[in-house]
Amino acid sequence: MPNRVTDRHLLRPLTVTHQPRARAIAQDLTLQCLDAGGRTVDLPTTFGYDPADPWAVWITFRGPRDAVRWAVGRDLLLQGLTDPAGEGDIQLWPSIDELGRAAVVMELRSPDGCLVTQLHTHDLYRFLTRTLAIVPAGSETIDLDELVAELAGGSRAE
Repeated sequence: MPNRVTDRHLLRPLTVTHQPRARAIAQDLTLQCLDAGGRTVDLPTTFGYDPADPWAVWITFRGPRDAVRWAVGRDLLLQGLTDPAGEGDIQLWPSIDELGRAAVVMELRSPDGCLVTQLHTHDLYRFLTRTLAIVPAGSETIDLDELVAELAGGSRAE
């Protein structure tokens, strides 16, 4: 007689094993941009990465009163290290700074304007290497149980 799935088996809870969650990381990086007079201005930022959202890097621009956050795809930043990447709001391409050092140019566009910055390739590479140590490229996943709990307004333990 073939195996039959009984109602009792259908009601058995699904067992999911969860890996311990790695901590989010942040790294202060200085972007350079040109002011209206053509002078280079340092723009302090913080690049952040949370393995709970493994595809995104959050760039926080700290202003005198407020902070502005931009989400940028980690894969876009990785590609921008060596090749032109992105279209639309965020574009990156490799370059050389005025001292002959490798740099990445990052152009950010919004309805309020455009900001063209550059940062040293080594600094971006170092940050991205830290993210890849937490979540290697190609192994990005999302915890669907946690996402459903968040969307439903509850917590996972409920």
